[in-house]
Amino acid sequence: MGTVVTLDLYGALPAPGRDAFLALARARALLHRVDALFSTYKANSPISAIRRGELRVEDAPAEVGAALTRCAQLRELTDGLFDPWAVPGGVDPSGYVKGLAAAQALAIVAPAAGSGALVNAAGDIAVAGSPGPGLTWRVGILDPASRRHLLAVAEVGAAIATSGTYERGAHIVDPRSGTTRTAAASASVVGPDAGDCDALATALCVGGKSALALLGRLPGYEGLVVGSDGATQHTEAFPFAPMLD
Repeated sequence: MGTVVTLDLYGALPAPGRDAFLALARARALLHRVDALFSTYKANSPISAIRRGELRVEDAPAEVGAALTRCAQLRELTDGLFDPWAVPGGVDPSGYVKGLAAAQALAIVAPAAGSGALVNAAGDIAVAGSPGPGLTWRVGILDPASRRHLLAVAEVGAAIATSGTYERGAHIVDPRSGTTRTAAASASVVGPDAGDCDALATALCVGGKSALALLGRLPGYEGLVVGSDGATQHTEAFPFAPMLD
């Protein structure tokens, strides 16, 4: 996937503590498998073979077909604003798979945690439980114009993903034009599924504030869009948390 994934366990670990280490090892193996299947940077990955026309989707490992099926559904739900088939070089589901990998890794490590667990796949975050007694998960959203400052803090129950150009530059393709020009500087989506949040954040970044209405098609998802001028717009129930001084 060409990125870094961190896994954090919170609270006193259930006995025996080695269960947590085994869970982390299993999650690590899962992430390496996802990378081996979906990395466009690996010439021998199934997704690279599909992109070259050397492998049919139906002949690829089942995980590849399942991910591409969901990507096709999300392409329809977003009116084509999220479209892994519209990128140069062939299909690239990275905008969904990164969040999917975070959710799958979380499912492995969460049962071995004390109070809760968090998986962060380069900004696509999946959480379970809580960071401690009486606490909720609070995730900061960076100001794309000043990455040393927070624009907002979201209270997250399951997953959050942010898409933007301020970390990696212009890399998000607008399927409508084939260019890397986006209508928003960044977009964040909170919801029950990290993979869907990942794809929806990409769609909002491409479509801008007018695309927020698309979230109404998927119950439980809320979004925040930051325009290139710094102005923000969000869905009515976006779960803002108080920012501490």
